[in-house]
Amino acid sequence: MKKSYYLFNPGRLSRKDNTLKFVPTDEEGNEGQARYLPVESVKELYVFGALDANSALYNFLGQQGIAVHFFNYYEFYTGSFMPRDYLLAGKVQIAQTQHYLHTAKRLMLARLFVEGAAFNMLKNLRYYASRGTPLHTPIAQIEGLMQHIESSHDIETLMGIEGNIRQIYYECFEHIVSGFAFERRSKQPPANELNTLISFGNMLCYTLCLRQIFHTQLNPTISFLHEPGMRRYSLSLDLAEIFKPLLVDRTIFSVLNKKILQASDFRRELNRCVLRPSAARKFVEQWEERLKTTIRHRTLNRKVSYEHLVRLECYKLIKHILNIQTYKPFKAWW
Repeated sequence: MKKSYYLFNPGRLSRKDNTLKFVPTDEEGNEGQARYLPVESVKELYVFGALDANSALYNFLGQQGIAVHFFNYYEFYTGSFMPRDYLLAGKVQIAQTQHYLHTAKRLMLARLFVEGAAFNMLKNLRYYASRGTPLHTPIAQIEGLMQHIESSHDIETLMGIEGNIRQIYYECFEHIVSGFAFERRSKQPPANELNTLISFGNMLCYTLCLRQIFHTQLNPTISFLHEPGMRRYSLSLDLAEIFKPLLVDRTIFSVLNKKILQASDFRRELNRCVLRPSAARKFVEQWEERLKTTIRHRTLNRKVSYEHLVRLECYKLIKHILNIQTYKPFKAWW
């Protein structure tokens, strides 16, 4: 079974027959023990340290359909190497482009992305409110903002509503987890522990959505809520809005409430807060476990993993743009 590999140490990656050879290096350039990864077991690579590799390796990775996602020193996502778009279909791409260019069609999909995201955020808040956390006021505020989604007549207004909803939602985090203040949403750089985890988790969710889109006939550069010109794979941002509350935020609540991560797992550097490498590994372990978790799908009547839910969302979107079935955003029922 293929799986994701996370390279936290700097080093050199090369091909050796049908395996990938990774040789880690320390700050002085001294080489450590080589690690061999059978290529048939590799789904994708996440690179957090400096990586030395040549074009021959990337040609090999492309042939094997292996994506490589790059993060900088501060765990900030910088880009991806993606194999050739072997599943792209002209009919789907034309329909996807037409939905973007048609104002009403694009706005309809954008509203649905925001609706699904807001619903899943409320699902999290209601869970903790039912257990005594004082969240009734922010829940009512988000419910009020959601009433304006359908009446929004342009993307800019809709993005404003989504931003206000998410700000209220994020301010609830410090009530859900103890010992960590949220203060305000800060991204580049994240100013405190909660913002660091949110940014780190969101980037993992973004790359997850990108990988799932890659395995469908959708074009990841043509989006509906986010502007295509802002980032290269903007459709990933659209889909991530729906799944961040379920995958990222629930992982954050879990690692902090269970004390898997504590204040000592972060370090301050000038005006930013950074995850220590050991803490990033712990978070990734919990993230991978969550992706493997299965639920019984109400429509399919079989168990599917959280990871596969994202792929199913892509299929639903394809059916919508091909006028087969109206898209309905995924909404958690548990």
